[in-house]
Amino acid sequence: MQNKGMLVLFSGPSGVGKDTVLDIILDKDDMLQRSISLTTREKRQGETDGVDYYFITKDRFLTMVEDGQVLEYAQYGENIYGTPKEPVDKWLKEGKTVILKIEVKGAQKIRELYPDAVSIFLLPPSMQVLENRIRRRGTENEQDIAKRLEIAKNEICRSADYDFVVVNDDIDEASNNVLSIIKALNFTYKRMNHKISEVIKNV
Repeated sequence: MQNKGMLVLFSGPSGVGKDTVLDIILDKDDMLQRSISLTTREKRQGETDGVDYYFITKDRFLTMVEDGQVLEYAQYGENIYGTPKEPVDKWLKEGKTVILKIEVKGAQKIRELYPDAVSIFLLPPSMQVLENRIRRRGTENEQDIAKRLEIAKNEICRSADYDFVVVNDDIDEASNNVLSIIKALNFTYKRMNHKISEVIKNV
């Protein structure tokens, strides 16, 4: 009997290194599946539909929301982003561990729909380190940086809502810690009870 998949909610402030950590752990374990978000924004050069995002029209997005096909969504400027329900449920049914990179408000909505979901928060070693990382990107002005840092403080305060907190001081160590948590969770009693029943049945 195949073990049911596991949904992992992965959050952290902008600039903490979530994408880099995800790239590393996905490369190490082929049973991990990164959830792909929907977006109404235009596809950028080098992006692939169904890999980076599912690029759809605003009308299509709103229709999917009405039909209950979107787990959570948020609007940033003119564009809407959300998590499609169908692929997540399909991967879970296939026994995969689905990792959903998500902001803290969206994570709360997903927890209500999937009470068994596991949550991991990626924490910077300090606010100063986080600020330095954001500045190194060179993509924001002073006003944007201040705004991102204020949002980051609020998000970090919500880290108490998460099951696990991993500090990203060293990217390789942080990646190994996240992967270790996910691997260990696959051996909890709750996830192994079908195997226990199987063993007892064969005695």
